[in-house]
Amino acid sequence: MRIVCIGGGPAGLYFSLLMKKLHPEHHIRVIERNRPYDTFGWGVVFSDQTMASMQTWDKESADEIQQAFNHWDDIEVLFKGTRQRTTGHGFVGIGRKKLLNILQSRCEALGVELVFETDAGGDQDFPDADLIIASDGFNSKVRNRYPEVFQPDLVKRPNRYIWLGTNKLFDAFTFDFRKTDHGWFQAHIYKFDENTSTFIVETTEKAYEDHGLGQMTQQESIDFCQNLFAETLEGAELMTNARHMVGSAWLNFNRLICGKWSHFNGNSHVVLMGDAAHTAHFAIGSGTKLAIDDAIELANQFNKAGHGKDSIADVLKTYEDIRRVDVARIQNAARNAMEWFEVVGDRYADTLPPEQFMYSMLTRSQRISHENVRLRDKEWLEGYEHWFARHSGLAVKENERCLPPMFTPYTSRGTTLPNRIVVSPMAMYSATDGLLDDFHMVHLGARALGGAGLIFAEMTCVSPDARITPGCLGLWNDEQTKGWKRFVDFVHTNSAAKVGIQLGHAGRKGATKRAWDGIDQPLEEGGWPLLSASAIPYLKHSVVPKAMDRADMDRVKADFVAATRRAAEAGADWLEFHAAHGYLISSFLSPLTNRREDEYGGSYENRARYPLEVFAAVREAWPEDKPISVRLSCHDWTEGGNTPEDAAIFARMFKDAGADLIDCSSGQVWKEEKPVYGRLFQTPFSDKIRNEIGIPTIAVGAISEADHANSIISAGRADLCAVARPHLADPAWALHEAAKIGLKNVPWPKQYMSSKFQYEANLERASAGK
Repeated sequence: MRIVCIGGGPAGLYFSLLMKKLHPEHHIRVIERNRPYDTFGWGVVFSDQTMASMQTWDKESADEIQQAFNHWDDIEVLFKGTRQRTTGHGFVGIGRKKLLNILQSRCEALGVELVFETDAGGDQDFPDADLIIASDGFNSKVRNRYPEVFQPDLVKRPNRYIWLGTNKLFDAFTFDFRKTDHGWFQAHIYKFDENTSTFIVETTEKAYEDHGLGQMTQQESIDFCQNLFAETLEGAELMTNARHMVGSAWLNFNRLICGKWSHFNGNSHVVLMGDAAHTAHFAIGSGTKLAIDDAIELANQFNKAGHGKDSIADVLKTYEDIRRVDVARIQNAARNAMEWFEVVGDRYADTLPPEQFMYSMLTRSQRISHENVRLRDKEWLEGYEHWFARHSGLAVKENERCLPPMFTPYTSRGTTLPNRIVVSPMAMYSATDGLLDDFHMVHLGARALGGAGLIFAEMTCVSPDARITPGCLGLWNDEQTKGWKRFVDFVHTNSAAKVGIQLGHAGRKGATKRAWDGIDQPLEEGGWPLLSASAIPYLKHSVVPKAMDRADMDRVKADFVAATRRAAEAGADWLEFHAAHGYLISSFLSPLTNRREDEYGGSYENRARYPLEVFAAVREAWPEDKPISVRLSCHDWTEGGNTPEDAAIFARMFKDAGADLIDCSSGQVWKEEKPVYGRLFQTPFSDKIRNEIGIPTIAVGAISEADHANSIISAGRADLCAVARPHLADPAWALHEAAKIGLKNVPWPKQYMSSKFQYEANLERASAGK
């Protein structure tokens, strides 16, 4: 084949040398606009995994690269006068210029034709090429020529950064956080050769503007950074190799992903590679890794399918299918890290103590979990667990393993939970006339014995017409109160767990069949009139609710207050006010379901007016020494609906009204919603509200193992974790998860102690076998 690589960066050079090595008959040219052995940039970071792949594919260049690498295991964080360090992270860095020089030399040795100081106009310049590799970077002329084909999705991110260097050598990947009168700045620092370290300075757009950095010359910007980080630089100077750039040289990061990566232009097959196809934020050092991995996979597919022209189309399709998955994974992790740095000042630096800030930063991409940190640096993590346990009120011995964060106690008002695991409210639809009966005693009692700290039943309805289905629990009469008291007494007598009651009203989503008979489908007989903020049915064929008038509001508020008093009479420890999922209270908060034109519709204050009125009455009726949480839908997942920013506004209103925690859920407000699911997909809502609004939170959604809960709580993304489906599958989920992470000092019910020892022994044998 005749192959042309437009752009002599890592992707184009590495693909060229691999293809020439695998099939010397190829005629391969690399077109590069820079001079020979010249390039822009400081150091780049590799992963050990990518380096191992390079050793497999071309040992000659890999050996030379490895000799030039600077390897370090440590991460050091400078923050609020503290210096914290952890090890075991395994980074390797190399100067971008050195890397490209090695690849250029290897290409020449293999017979690849390198054409320098040539600025290619695009793919049309090479009509005789069978395959054109568009490795011409983020501003790819080739990609920009065919926007309707490649469908680039480009997002300009808000933070500003400037890429500098220094001759001071750092022996760890160092992050330095500095607060100014106008906000926080952070430096990302790492050594990449025997003389030089990369020094990237990042800040928010607001801090950039308020400091006047946009009006500074490039040298003035460098001087500003040098003064700000003078303590860390210890007299060393900052340098730039971007003198060609106009202005202060501060940039915005641009996130790119393309809908399609290849195209046949009539003469040649064209394929995007590296930054021309996708970008990933420098916060996790993945740009060069992605470029190299692209090159390896494309060469690999040609090696499998054959090096003839007739295989090109199929190879390009397979290459894209395979690489798109890995790129998405890396971009997701990079996005998490990028967003962490974008909000680090207000959300974390101003709110978290240094120890927790360090943990939050280490796990910012969510690729590194609690147990993964233990594998990397057991000593550091156990030191952090000791710190967390002490701050949770536990007495700990320095040389003994202490309880990890999910098993530490949590106190709100006068209620102390034995641990931070919550059995999430899950609808069973198995009540008769709202009564908590033997089924619920067995179902919920098993979970109380299973080790969770707080046990919720399903949403408990404040009146008969507040039910979702005829099988929902209620708390509107004395008999129901007795059933609840029986359950509360059982839990208090037989476990350390506390009992929570979630009070709610179904609103427009009421009078439906039980889930297994047709979820959300209206009852064919035996239904009841529905209420909502506006007369909008949930489904097109659902019963149309009545838009509440003042009399309806007064009656429903009285029902909530009466149910609250019954919950207190039953001895419940905790109350939750259900203002989520499109039920009655939620229907006032969301603009999708609230179309009112009176004082209860329109602005945030108006939409929250009735929910806050009911909440205030509930708070007054509930004992002062017992907490109330509020469940919110923090994202409607529908255009025109509430977003996390809107949810934060409502969270602040409920906080000011006396709420103790926000239970951060999402969705189920609008039937046509399009949620984006994934591991811990709702935790960011909790993180935002907890650390920006300053109120404790409960995280929910796809939390399925101790590692998840410990990571969330340790990083300060939530104070409690509500676990739903895993608790349905395993009533003793909390006890079993403790055993899986080798924790033996979590108490089991005395009746089950013989099982505890056998369960732990079986896990140890299974682990030894592996």
